[in-house]
Amino acid sequence: MVRAVAAECSSRLLTGIGQELDVMLVDVAVMDGDWRPEVRAEVVERLLAALADACGLPAPSPAWWVHFRVIDEGSWGSSGGVASILTLLAGGVFTEEKAKMMRAAIGV
Repeated sequence: MVRAVAAECSSRLLTGIGQELDVMLVDVAVMDGDWRPEVRAEVVERLLAALADACGLPAPSPAWWVHFRVIDEGSWGSSGGVASILTLLAGGVFTEEKAKMMRAAIGV
């Protein structure tokens, strides 16, 4: 049974919401790194705010959901190979301070 949870934490069936709400699920998949809970929360909140702004709404809809997930190191595949956060860390993409935090977070 699929449910849409409103901002006040009540719920109702999606079939009962009529035309007033559009349901949206945004899947954010990121490479392993420094994704502490407060960083994840900031990403989700900014994403929802940007979506509301892009749609010309004063606030995000309670029918919009963001799924934030971290893909383990070595689990990204592209172009016939495995993409690695370690390559990015070695390539100077991040500041040394951020790279150090990310290495610590993933245990490297």
